[in-house]
Amino acid sequence: MARYLGVRLLLMPVTAWILVTVVFFLMRVVGDPISAAMGGRLPPDQIEARKEAAGYNRPILSQYWEYLSRLLRGDFGRSQDNRAISEVVTTYGAATVELVFWSLIVAFAIGVPLGRYAATHRDSAADAGLRLFAVLAYAAPVFFVGLLLKLIFAVKLGWLPVAGRASTNVELALQHVSPKTNIMLVDAILYGDTGYLLDVLEHAILPAVALGALTAGIFLRLVRVNLIQTLHSDFVEAARARGLSTRVVTGRHAVRNALIPIITVMGMYIAMLLGGAVLTETTFEWKGLGYQLAQYLQARDFVAVQGIVAFIALVIAVMSFLIDAIVALIDPRVRF
Repeated sequence: MARYLGVRLLLMPVTAWILVTVVFFLMRVVGDPISAAMGGRLPPDQIEARKEAAGYNRPILSQYWEYLSRLLRGDFGRSQDNRAISEVVTTYGAATVELVFWSLIVAFAIGVPLGRYAATHRDSAADAGLRLFAVLAYAAPVFFVGLLLKLIFAVKLGWLPVAGRASTNVELALQHVSPKTNIMLVDAILYGDTGYLLDVLEHAILPAVALGALTAGIFLRLVRVNLIQTLHSDFVEAARARGLSTRVVTGRHAVRNALIPIITVMGMYIAMLLGGAVLTETTFEWKGLGYQLAQYLQARDFVAVQGIVAFIALVIAVMSFLIDAIVALIDPRVRF
């Protein structure tokens, strides 16, 4: 166990280094950040002066080593408005974490029960319908799903809010919560107003469903396939031979084993959710890290974009290690 986790721990900085290196050189494909952001808005001599001051006229490898040294010190750079990217991450990152959390709850709540039902009713009309739903949920663009949900449940029916993390009056009130976490749910609980808490939950429903449906389709298919295989394994047959009911065999024994592959690839799904959060947050004006990233892209602030993407890459590397550790505790077979 210790050897397995030690190897994974050593691979984590290597993975992070590869990710931030790819981000750095891809951002340089479009040219230096000053020309990309200010080209056409400033005279050429002023652009050259800014490039010289920022060090973008130096060789690319020199810039790269300086970039890595800043990352090791926790410096992700500064945006065009001279705001530290670490401050941006601290301010807006909590909103993205909250959205991913709600999305995972939706994905598990939809994908696991439906996958179990499809597996226990294999080759039925319901199974075929659920498989079709899984494909559509995975293939549908998250922004299209978000717009469709807004049109039906916010505009047409008027049941839920159109956008935002909370109503304006709630957001203003929660600004004075101490200690402020920037996670609306936690801040509403700390504030102690049930109405504010319900308002925050209402605003989270549509974004969470739009983003969670993407992963729910994958969970459904994974649970179905692995549960079908598990139901034909020897230990399940032995449990049936002891007289246990199908419901007990499926719920207490087979489903647990079928969930292991989901946990195994959870790191990849979290990365996918972080990527989908950019479109989801933009669609619902959910002011998180993805929303801010889209704003920086529109402003062509590539230093800020590079810093945020590098931070997300580091988060993915850490999450992958944690998932590997959890899987090793659940399934001893992965250690060998």
